[in-house]
Amino acid sequence: MLWTSPVTALGLIAGVFAIPFGARPRLRRDDLALVFQHWPWGPGGAITLGNVVLHTGEDLDSPCYTYAHDAGHRTEPPIKLADHERAHVYQYMVLGPLFLPLYLLCGGISVRNRFERAADRYAQTGRGWWPWSK
Repeated sequence: MLWTSPVTALGLIAGVFAIPFGARPRLRRDDLALVFQHWPWGPGGAITLGNVVLHTGEDLDSPCYTYAHDAGHRTEPPIKLADHERAHVYQYMVLGPLFLPLYLLCGGISVRNRFERAADRYAQTGRGWWPWSK
């Protein structure tokens, strides 16, 4: 977790800043993350910054669709948002501060992004969170 600490610090600052606006921190040990629920900004969903997840909803265990489903590439059943975000935590734990530049180089928030496809795969199967595995 030390390797993720520079980005985790950014997530903590953002989460603490949002507390007066309704965000509520919750430690999720199984996800290796501190989740700020009711994040008051953004279009909805969640973003992971190191070992911090900023989530606009009430419960990270809520269902959501995969990026491929939302883009109309295929029909897939809903996944748990918590599982998807946990994959990003694992990715951060391996890549540390390299995660963000690599994520952006791979396409940012997009169905084309191998990090997002891997997180969806992990949420569907419980395996394959590494972005360069098949």
